[in-house]
Amino acid sequence: MAPSVPRGGALFQIANNERRLQKVMYRAPGSDRWEEKSWDWALDRIALRMKDTRDRTFKKTEVNKKDNKEYVVNRTDGMAFFGGAGLDNEECYLWSKFSRSFGVGQLEHQARL
Repeated sequence: MAPSVPRGGALFQIANNERRLQKVMYRAPGSDRWEEKSWDWALDRIALRMKDTRDRTFKKTEVNKKDNKEYVVNRTDGMAFFGGAGLDNEECYLWSKFSRSFGVGQLEHQARL
């Protein structure tokens, strides 16, 4: 299969690489051993940690230093999202909407860096 753009060829190699991990591998803090975990366990853990971070760092309002007025900001400063060049426009749009639904203001893309 010949890709029409170089990026497409790289993605094909990543997806079909025999060294690609097929299972969730977890190493507990302080451990020197990797454990195989289920996808359900991993997704539940990610969701729990994201919710915890959002709850701890969420700001409803913020005082503007110039006019000392309080404004609604509804954002979390505890998370950032990073997009990659392998995403097409539609995927970038969804990634942006997903991150904004958490109140994330720090959204960056590989092409900008």
